[in-house]
Amino acid sequence: MPAREELPSTLERSSKKAQDTWLKTHDSAVETYGEGERAHRTAFASLKHSFEKVGDHWEEKESKGPSDDQAARTVKEGSRQSRETAGGVDANASKQHLMDVAKRLEISGRSKMTKDELVEAIGKANDRETRKARESGD
Repeated sequence: MPAREELPSTLERSSKKAQDTWLKTHDSAVETYGEGERAHRTAFASLKHSFEKVGDHWEEKESKGPSDDQAARTVKEGSRQSRETAGGVDANASKQHLMDVAKRLEISGRSKMTKDELVEAIGKANDRETRKARESGD
């Protein structure tokens, strides 16, 4: 598979199902759009429908669906317009789910955070964990 060589490091640390979702979509998108950023964005959009980023890897979501307003808008409108995303955080999950993820990521002050603040804090923690994993060579 051509995409196997381009598999993002966060997916290398994820389940085979997450990897296969990204790879299958990426290869299909390359056939449709050609190599490049659009194929990668398409693969991540597909991945985010069933998986969420937790720390330095992707985990299966409890229920499938758009992960944030951008994903929901794209599906609903068929829009290709680039907008801010939640970076793999399942922003549409319940506040309790976000609190649980924040606890696993050891985010301090989480009990006083709003849902939007939790999404932002989890995104930052995910970025930190991914950087750490890259630096350690995992």
